Amino acid sequence: MYSVGVDYGTNSVRALVVDIASGEEIATAVFDYPSGEAGILLDPADPNVARQNPADYIEGFYKSVAQAVGDAANTKLFAADKVVGIGVDTTGSTPIPVNREGAALALLDPFRDNLAAHAWLWKDHSSHAEAEDITRAASAGGFPYLAKCGGTYSSEWYWSKILHCMRTAPEVAEAAYSWVELADFIPAFVTGNTNPDCLARCICAAGHKAMYHTEWDGLPSAAFLDGLEPGLSRFRYATVAVPSNQSAGELSADVAGRVGLPAGIPVAVGAFDAHMGAVGSGCGEGILVKILGTSSCDCMPAPMTAKLPDIPGLCGIVPESIIPGMYGLEAGQSAVGDIFNWFVKHLAPGGDTDQGAAHERLTADAARLKPGESGLVALDWNNGNRTVLVDPLLTGLIVGQTLHTTSAEIYRALIEATAFGALTIINRFSEYGVDVQQVINCGGIAEKNPLVMQIYADICNRPMRISRSAQTCALGAAIFGSVVAGAYPNVAAAQAKMTGVKDLIYDPIGENVAVYQELYRIYRALHDAFGLESTSRPLSHVMKDLIAIRQRVRKGLIDV
Repeated sequence: MYSVGVDYGTNSVRALVVDIASGEEIATAVFDYPSGEAGILLDPADPNVARQNPADYIEGFYKSVAQAVGDAANTKLFAADKVVGIGVDTTGSTPIPVNREGAALALLDPFRDNLAAHAWLWKDHSSHAEAEDITRAASAGGFPYLAKCGGTYSSEWYWSKILHCMRTAPEVAEAAYSWVELADFIPAFVTGNTNPDCLARCICAAGHKAMYHTEWDGLPSAAFLDGLEPGLSRFRYATVAVPSNQSAGELSADVAGRVGLPAGIPVAVGAFDAHMGAVGSGCGEGILVKILGTSSCDCMPAPMTAKLPDIPGLCGIVPESIIPGMYGLEAGQSAVGDIFNWFVKHLAPGGDTDQGAAHERLTADAARLKPGESGLVALDWNNGNRTVLVDPLLTGLIVGQTLHTTSAEIYRALIEATAFGALTIINRFSEYGVDVQQVINCGGIAEKNPLVMQIYADICNRPMRISRSAQTCALGAAIFGSVVAGAYPNVAAAQAKMTGVKDLIYDPIGENVAVYQELYRIYRALHDAFGLESTSRPLSHVMKDLIAIRQRVRKGLIDV
């Protein structure tokens, strides 16, 4: 028997066909989003904007699944009627405004060219003011809604994006009957269950991004939401959010015919890519999974036998959001691979037309440097800080440059900065009694860059293991497809058969650890000085002032 996992990433969608008895990956296919720049719709006037075309998502399902199923048919034992389940994971929070029937507004003629009517990609930070308003209102009013998401609401999340749309694109907000997370939109579309009032809403998106929790009977109250903006509460949904071991419906005949599968295959409730990636990497009690890509997401389940404390700065502590029956803890960094790509694309010398070759050259040069040799320390905030400061208005910083500083030294310092950010997250878990006993890494960076993994091992002073699968998010989705089909009684049983780690382990190097402990103290001094508001640290305003000046100049509000 086989299952199909469909993984919606930032730039493409991947379909994976998996033998559920062994986890063997039979076939895979990738569809690159054709719209915008590498699939992202941008606004030259506002670098915080990042949207996507929902049509790319739909076409991506058709093309990737059809190709993967077709390629799998070339193997000896595969047959389409042996596919027992389908799972879906996506980026998030990536909400989409939809009409009464659940159709994305961007697919309708009046809104095709309106950026606000498209999907609001996870990395869209245009709603930072609204996020601050939500945080302020919840804190001032004594509402509990932020307790499970780190105490600060993010511009990357559901309600801040909807609120920003209401304030800046009222024509879209008025036309929208509801907003649907991409993780819910795809299962709804492929099963034909698109009615916004009754489609399956996943606890992963609802709990981590929309302030949903059973302690206050679901979403924030209408009074709280309308206090932020009159009419905001009409985007509340009454559906009970559920974990991904439940069915969102069955594959519709129309979609089945397009992808070469029989109709009626159960489709699991969706979840975010990082959470599915954690499952596909073999996460469990005491095991933290780091999904390293353009950004990072750190996911870890914990037993529900004892109540966890509310941990400041986390993206959420949500029952059953990763593994049913366990708490799901999420943290992360807003940029990792994106920082390395930024440096190569805009600043690295050498004139490499092939950015891959530039990464290889810089990695080789950086690997010849010793820890501390460059005299540099950087902050990993080029796209804001997701954890533990939860502040999109923080920016990157490199300290220690001289006239002798080389591109390889800067490149290594940027890698080290992301590792220092990773250690800060691990330390936050530990500070609140969540013991990180093992770290498993997955994603392209973990697969392809030994230097990054060794630096992470040295800075975090922990062995770094690598998931056996290079497609952990899609594999995690396929695992839930097998569970919802009844092939396994639970996720743990499926993981035992379908996941594993590689033999290669990156162990900390003692002399490197000692140097990095010194450098981390400097990183934390900069982290706190620029990231925390305090009279004893008068630098916390600098990055925000620079952003404010940039915005005024770009909008023509300052004569230059």
